[in-house]
Amino acid sequence: MKKKEFVTQDLLSKIYQQTAPGARKLPPERQLAAEYGVSRSTIREALEKLVSIGVVRIVQGSGTWINEQARASPLVYNSITEKRFDQIRYRMISLHKKRPDRAAQQIFGIDEESFIWQFSRLRYVDDAPVQLEISSMPVATFPDLNQHAVERSIQQYVLGKGLAISHMLTTYRAVSVSREQASLLGCRKGSPAMHINNRGILDGGEVFEVSDIIDINYSCTYVIPYNHDNLARRQNHGV
Repeated sequence: MKKKEFVTQDLLSKIYQQTAPGARKLPPERQLAAEYGVSRSTIREALEKLVSIGVVRIVQGSGTWINEQARASPLVYNSITEKRFDQIRYRMISLHKKRPDRAAQQIFGIDEESFIWQFSRLRYVDDAPVQLEISSMPVATFPDLNQHAVERSIQQYVLGKGLAISHMLTTYRAVSVSREQASLLGCRKGSPAMHINNRGILDGGEVFEVSDIIDINYSCTYVIPYNHDNLARRQNHGV
């Protein structure tokens, strides 16, 4: 683990370890640098990451304050969601209409005579390709989907139509990059990657998008309350 990542994780852990109420702030950069044996620039990068995920705020002349509201809530962040939109861009590879297969009919609640959009795009972070995405959306709900929308945020496109997003269902599994994927992502065939399947759900239950994503630089951190009930359930089932 890189020094910046270690400092970020350890500070995050310490923030959630403390339960005393009231406003609190982190030690000064110089003190943190001495405690961790790293440069102040490394500390600054770690603090900027904590700012980007909403755990702390830096007040000029006052210090780094812990966001108590964020600390009281479950936290999930990953290598994409922590990035600002100006650090991310997309390049569309393809966009076309097609008849849905049986799986798409089931997911979108449409018949075989309907159409779905299918598009593929590369996601760049800090100008480096890190994700290859293949997505489907129902044409009836999004008749005007185009390259402009595909090369921007699909969620913003959906919200811009006055629709309300209810849930995102996401599944992860480790994979190796294929030859075709490697040529698009600029990495070696067989490189380790994360396969991410996303299903976006609107208020009312309609699925608006299904995506399969290959990510060659994926990391994810969860800070969630310990689930005693889940442990008891698993023990009762002999797990």
